[in-house]
Amino acid sequence: MKKNNKYFFGWGNIKWGLKELITMYSAKTSFFSKKRIESGVAFLIAQWGMIFFLMKKYPTLSMTDFVMWVAVEMAVAGYMVHQIQKEKKENP
Repeated sequence: MKKNNKYFFGWGNIKWGLKELITMYSAKTSFFSKKRIESGVAFLIAQWGMIFFLMKKYPTLSMTDFVMWVAVEMAVAGYMVHQIQKEKKENP
């Protein structure tokens, strides 16, 4: 990875990142993991959807509804952490 002396997000680093993202979907080896990028994007979309839902429904939520929402959030976060730790153990 090239480093720009002035800024981290210099043009050299941006080009390198884009090239690696494109390489990720080819047969070549890439710095990034396709599975982790895709699961991360899916997780962020789900998080923003849940936050949007909570903001829209906040005035009408009961405590039970809120606890159910938190339980889903914690279950998703726990599953993601479990999968990452499982991969670390399988691929030392």
